[in-house]
Amino acid sequence: MSDASDGNDVEEIREQKKEELKQKLADDSTDEPVHVGSADEFARETAEGVVLVDFHADWCGPCQMLEPTVEALAAETDATVLKVDVDQHQQLAGQYQVQGVPTLLLFADGEPVERVVGVKDKDTLAGLVGQYT
Repeated sequence: MSDASDGNDVEEIREQKKEELKQKLADDSTDEPVHVGSADEFARETAEGVVLVDFHADWCGPCQMLEPTVEALAAETDATVLKVDVDQHQQLAGQYQVQGVPTLLLFADGEPVERVVGVKDKDTLAGLVGQYT
């Protein structure tokens, strides 16, 4: 056998390992909501794909009621789920005209496409996300 065929085998293995790693990273990234730390992180996360953003506050009773639903959606849907604390990120909340919490925004490929204010059940939110995934 020639060295060229060995090189092809190594390249095939390398590509297979890359794909496996990409899949593992994709699987791991959608299991839990991502707590946004900055406006730059928010912009990066909402730039592509379907992203559900939960604008919330720690002191908000309805936000606490919605928390298990948001966590379940992160685990069960293909959408990325972000959490934005409006007290820590007032500028982001203002930019997206969040006037009450909880407010959920659904982004598709970088654009806000749906807005839900208040507590909603999991089926309603999953149906909304499902329209864009």
